Formats: sequence, structure tokens, C-alpha cells
Amino acid sequence: MSILGSNNRLEGHRSPIIKTVAAVSLALLISACDKAETQSTSPQPSPQQTTAANDNQASPNQAEAQKSELTESEKANELFEEMFMAAVMRSPMYQSYLGIKQDQDKWDDMSEQRALDDLNISKENLKKLRELNFAALDSQTQLSYRLLEQQLEDEIKDFKWRHYNYPVNQMFGLHSGVVSLMINQHRIGDVTDAEAYIARLNGLPKLFSQLSDNLTLRADKGILAPKFVYPYVIDDSKNIISGAPFDDGEASPLLQDFSSKLDQLELTAEQRAALDKAANEALVQSVKPAYQSLISTLEKLSDKANDKDGVWKFPEGEAFYNRALQNTTTTDMTANDIHEVGLSEVKRIHDEMRVIMNKVGFKGTLQEFFVHMRNSQEFVYANDEQGRKKYLDEATALIDNMKTRLDELFITKPKADLIVKAVEPFREKSAGKAFYQQPSMDGTRPGIYYANLYDMEAMPTYQMEALAYHEGIPGHHMQIAIAQELKNVPKFRKFGRYTAYTEGWGLYSELVPKEIGLYQDPYSDFGRLAMELWRACRLVVDTGIHAKKWTREEGIEFYVNNTPNAKSDAVKMVERHIVMPSQATAYKIGMLKIVQLREKAKKAMGDKFDIREFHDVVLANGPVPLTVLEDFVDQYIASK
Repeated sequence: MSILGSNNRLEGHRSPIIKTVAAVSLALLISACDKAETQSTSPQPSPQQTTAANDNQASPNQAEAQKSELTESEKANELFEEMFMAAVMRSPMYQSYLGIKQDQDKWDDMSEQRALDDLNISKENLKKLRELNFAALDSQTQLSYRLLEQQLEDEIKDFKWRHYNYPVNQMFGLHSGVVSLMINQHRIGDVTDAEAYIARLNGLPKLFSQLSDNLTLRADKGILAPKFVYPYVIDDSKNIISGAPFDDGEASPLLQDFSSKLDQLELTAEQRAALDKAANEALVQSVKPAYQSLISTLEKLSDKANDKDGVWKFPEGEAFYNRALQNTTTTDMTANDIHEVGLSEVKRIHDEMRVIMNKVGFKGTLQEFFVHMRNSQEFVYANDEQGRKKYLDEATALIDNMKTRLDELFITKPKADLIVKAVEPFREKSAGKAFYQQPSMDGTRPGIYYANLYDMEAMPTYQMEALAYHEGIPGHHMQIAIAQELKNVPKFRKFGRYTAYTEGWGLYSELVPKEIGLYQDPYSDFGRLAMELWRACRLVVDTGIHAKKWTREEGIEFYVNNTPNAKSDAVKMVERHIVMPSQATAYKIGMLKIVQLREKAKKAMGDKFDIREFHDVVLANGPVPLTVLEDFVDQYIASK
């Protein structure tokens, strides 16, 4: 995880191996960020504000004297802040995710030279960090030191793997990420913001040229996405340059977004006409050629691609996958360990499902019950606007009800609000089933629970409750928004991500509502188990594909035979495994650890155990590796 963190909530999820050169930029890593993957902190000051502040700065000698008066912990936290903000200001796209407008007319630099520069910065940051007197730091700052040291060491060690990913795939990438950023993060509050939007449109040819270079570089190294990936990304790219002003259709996604944002401004007729003209020209003269060039690159790569799915096909593929599992789970579990845990959990959950099957009076085998649940239209809303609205309304109602129960479960609650939205049409065909997008750093943009309603068959109502709890409340919104609002914690920890911690909490959050009396409908409780089962199957299939050389078809068959989900779910999930090796193992491994630690605390503390305090222990320090989380719980137990 880089100092900026990796967000596996944004647009699905991200590779666990450090920030990469192409398409997995620092900005796109902040779901996340997948996602994810920002609140109480203030946005970066404008250049004018910075200049004014500089006019009042002390002389170098005075500044040095002031610094010498700081405690070692204060020096350390100043260093953490400097490192984090320096990284932020090197990433215009990440600034947009945090709500900072300073460089919102620019894109990130995705070049190889930039990757080398970032490596050197990491080495220099590690050197500066180790100049601190660790023994003189307070306990919270010692924790920050340890976490940052580990992150920097990992970035340096994992630099060799920086090309071991697919920067453009059906789950995420610049081809869709730039449009998502423009629509969801690039706010337009005045003419300057609108001009910056247009500047970004005109900057796409250079950005996509760097992306094409990176895709070609990987292909030359034998790192090429399987053949099935290319129709998805080519189709998505074509959708973005379809419609006005590219052809006679309805407004394209970017034009529609720009126009609707201008509608909210008070502009003269001349200003509006000039901005509309400039945006249309940028779309036709810059955006369209950029996408056409990228599509051409993707078509050439598709001709070279084959149907081998696992990363075992890469040079040193086994070593890469083992390292990916370590990064994702923050454990030393092997691929075989994880595979066996998955098989064991599948069996346990199947047994619990049989209890519910008998409760609702179904006669037949569990597999027959799966077929019934998969095919029954009783659990599917109409695949039209009315059906989609009904789903969103009910999901919102579930979130709103859960908000009224938070005092039973939490001491600390986020200030940032949460809203529910459907995934936008331009990316709904290839995007994940559901995901969370974090609030802006200044709190002006709420957290968003995205539900993908492209195929209503893949969003059965019996899973609606657990899905809302996982992506919204008490799931990712509680964990990520609380982390962003923490006081006296460095920003690199507030905005960082450890996938097993983040996704482990999300899956754990599906269980907690059951324990306070929700899931009253047995079918909804079956849906909860179905989603937990899905995560258990992930342990089996991810390791199956990347360590045991399963094919895409074998992975799909395992999901279809062992879960009630639609086959379309299985196809998407297996394809996600293939392009994001190890990432999907985080959920169940993280959840199992949180539940294990909770039961450990309950057993040790007896009547003194308070679920609200336990949740504070888990959340009050921001994202951490599972090993560190265990230390926190042990300290909590000892304190009681």
C-alpha cells in the first residue's frame, strides 16, 4: 500500500501490489477503492492562500528554532503530513477524489520515468523516516511509524512487480476511470472549474498515449490480459464517444455531464455559448481521437491475446501470486491454506442454508433450492425504470432504518452522509455488482453506495439487505468515513487501505445486523448466507485459477454448482478473479479474523464485553493490517 493507500472500493477493486505506472494511478487507487479506497481535514489551500501564508513565514533560523522545540512525535507527524501532501500534490486525479481543486485542469503522469521518480521518493522518505528517534515517540506515533515504514519497504520491494497487472480491464481502468472522475469528482462551481474541465478533455490524448505505451510494455514482457477482456473495454470505450457531439444521437456521457453542471451556474449567454463551444471542440478534437487511438491499441493486443487465465502464465508468476496474497490478506497464509479454508467455509454455510430451506418448507436438495432461488421471478424486480426505482427506494429505506440503530453498535459515528445511486449507464455493463465511493475530504460530497441495476436478474431482492449493509451502513461507510474523520491520526492512515481489513469489515457488517434482530424475512437471511457463501467460494476459485491452473470455465462451474447466484454473477466474478489476482481473498480472511478476535474478547471479558467498545477498537485507528488489529484487541482485553 502506498503512502496514499490503495482503495479497492473505487470502480470495483484494485491490484494489491503497490501503485503502478499505468491506469492504476494514485488517483484511481482511491476508491477504492475500489475502493473505498476522504473529512475533517481541510482541503489544500489555493496558490493565492499559499503565497499569503509564505509572506508571513518565519525566517529560516526562526523556523529551525521552532522546529527544534517540537517533541519527537510532533516532528514525526509533521513529516507524515509532508510526505502525504507531497504525494497528493503530485497526483491531480487524487486531488479531485479528495475535493482539492488546485490542479484540476491536469491528469496524472503515467510514464515509466514517473514510476522511477516515485521509487526514488519512497527510498528518500524511508531514509527520512528512519532518522526519527523511534523510542522517543508516543504510542500512537510509533504505530504510524511502523505502518509507514512497512508501506515504504513494501513499495520498494514490490517495484519489480509494478507491471504485473492489467491497467485496462472490464473492472477498472483509465478508459472508464477518467469519465467516472469527470462525472463524479470534477465539480463545477464557477467558470474556472468549467475551463479546467475542458482542459482535462484536451489533455486526454497525452494521457491515453502513456496508457498505450504501458499496455505495449506489458505485452512485450508477456503480461497480456486474456482474450475475453478486450471486447468489454473496447465496447465501453466506444460507448463513451457515442452520441452528441460525436454523432447524431443523444448527448454523450461527458457532454451531458458538462452541460448539466453548467445549468447550475449563473452565466451570461456569451459565457455559456463560449464554454459549450470549447467543450464540444475538445470532445471532437481531443477526446474522440484519444479513444480511437486507445481502441486501436486494444484491438492489436486482442489479436495477440490467448485464453490462459491465471498469473501462473507470467514470468515468475507463482512468486508474484504468493506476494499478492501476502499483500491482500496481510497474513502469511499460502494459496493452499486459503483454498482449504474456502472449502471448509462452503461446507459450513451450506449446512446453515439447509436449516433455512427447511424453515420455508422447500422440498428437495440444497442444489435444487439454489435453482429455485436463482430462477424464481418472485425475487426479481422488473428490468425497467420502475423496477430500478423500486430497488433504489427500498435499498435507501434499509440504509435509513440502519441509521436509527447505530447507537446500539457504535460509539463513534461518521459525520458524512451516505446516499444510494445506480451505476451510471456508460459503465454499468462491465462494472461490479455494487461498490462504495468515499466522501470528499472536506465533507461536501457524501459517500455513495452504488448498485448496478443493468441486469435486475443479477440483483435479487433476497440479497438486497445484506448488500446494503455491506456497501453502506454499517459497512464501508462506517469504516471509511470514520477513518477520514479521525483526529490526531496522520492522513496517510486516514486515507489508506488494507484490503483484508476494509473488506473484512464489509463482510462482518453483513453479520452484525442479524445479531440485533434484522433479516426478519428468512429469505433475506438466506441472502445474507448466500453472500457469505459467495465470499467463501472466492477463496476456492481465486487460488484455483492462479495457483492450481483452473480455467475460466472451471471457476464458473464451481460458483454455479455451489451458490444460488445467477450465472451472470459467476461469469463476472471469475473474470474479476482473473484480472485482479488475490484481491477477492481479502473478504473472508478479514471477516474470519474480526469474528475470531471478537469471540476472543467475549470469552476473556465475559459480562464486561461491550460490542460498541469492540467496534471502536476495530475502527478508531483507521485501516491496519490484521496482525496489528489483533494487537489492538489484545491490548483492549488487557485493559479490562
